[in-house]
Amino acid sequence: MDKLQSRSDAELLQLSIAGEESAFRVLYERLKSGVFRYAFYMTNSRSSAEEVTQEVFISLLKVARTYREEKGEVAGFAFGIARNFVRRIERRERPYSPLPNRNDDLEKLLESPTTGLETVSGQMIRNELVERVHGAVASLPDHYRQVVVLCDLCELSYEQASSRLGCAVGTIRSRLNRAHALLAHKLRPLRSSQAALGCPGAEGCLT
Repeated sequence: MDKLQSRSDAELLQLSIAGEESAFRVLYERLKSGVFRYAFYMTNSRSSAEEVTQEVFISLLKVARTYREEKGEVAGFAFGIARNFVRRIERRERPYSPLPNRNDDLEKLLESPTTGLETVSGQMIRNELVERVHGAVASLPDHYRQVVVLCDLCELSYEQASSRLGCAVGTIRSRLNRAHALLAHKLRPLRSSQAALGCPGAEGCLT
């Protein structure tokens, strides 16, 4: 197993095709986190992300012989598979809806003299803020959501995102700037809530 750790992803995939299960396990451990994070932030659903991750690695073995190293990294190849499964889930379930213009429920919670900060822990409200951020990302148009998920949440470089999405680096930058502007607008009502809590911005990973 230790010897396999030094192998490239492409080498591990070839060994996996040849039937070496340990090579596939190493490859799985390397790629699963990135696949899961992408699927989770795209679907805003842990169960959907788990489903996508499982399906990606099943499919990866089935189509591994079509992979060509000169066309990109194995991680990018797996991303293409994940993207297709995410689209299937979205067509099947449509698990998200646009974020409301105002966060009325949260505002009422903070303003209420009987059910506000005195009776609800700050951590619970912070969790609510994080969920709203995820919901805001999920409500973006697909071409903006993709760049936010890849660059901000999965922490890929512009060049890596460009390779994954098949568009120019300048396009990635432009879409990301526009996506940030949209998110700032969607999340504006949360800022007063964060100030009331004295907690760091929930959308910090997006700035």
